[in-house]
Amino acid sequence: MSVIVPVYDEGEAILRCLERMLREVLLPAEVLVVHDTPEDTTVPYVEEVARTDPRVRAVLNTYGRGPANAIRFGIDAARAPVVVVTMADGCDDPRQIDELARLVDRGVVVAAASRYMPGGQQVGGPRLKRLMSRWAGRSLYTFARVGTRDATNSFKAYDTAFVREVGIESRTGFEIGLELTAKATRLRLPVAEIPTIWLDRPLGESHFDLGRFLPGYLRWYFFAYGRRLSRESLAGRAAPTGAVPAQRDPQGSTEFETTA
Repeated sequence: MSVIVPVYDEGEAILRCLERMLREVLLPAEVLVVHDTPEDTTVPYVEEVARTDPRVRAVLNTYGRGPANAIRFGIDAARAPVVVVTMADGCDDPRQIDELARLVDRGVVVAAASRYMPGGQQVGGPRLKRLMSRWAGRSLYTFARVGTRDATNSFKAYDTAFVREVGIESRTGFEIGLELTAKATRLRLPVAEIPTIWLDRPLGESHFDLGRFLPGYLRWYFFAYGRRLSRESLAGRAAPTGAVPAQRDPQGSTEFETTA
């Protein structure tokens, strides 16, 4: 599998995140730490880890700044048939990365870590954001039958071929998880969930801006309620961007060629 970790000036805090992830992930994996600029403070620490663990690569996003573009680029750069998106802040439980990937390997196209199903929990975080996320998750699960009670959580695994086929239209924020869950629902493709305990960001400073990102979430929230769509109609909405990894030297070059 390919684990996608979008970052923005995480600095030394990334070391703890990677240490936990590399300890807990037992399946064969590559870990792509995707940054927006060469000057990002995360890069030197990622390169330090990469020197001793070949699973880790620092990847420069050339699709444009922001978490949505970083995730898009990471998925396009992924080499594995399963991708897992997780954050660098320590909120997600890295012990569940393997479990999510196995669900996709068994046939679902989206596997969600759910804070709102029995056994799940959200600890901390802004109260308004918690309430809105919980309401959106439960209403989508009940009325749109999206297959998860936590469609807005970014901590998810995807079938790489599915993502590349339907494309990603989001360009700002973290709504890609909701977008892909909504698209799977409209295609009547399987979505599954496992309970997770989400802890408010213990590492670094949050970059989530509810006011800025809310329109994107609302777009995909209402999209999920539409009638069944064909793969062709969804693929035509957003052509895959198609990043092609360039040849790398043995020292682990992080440069990519892109057709975006």
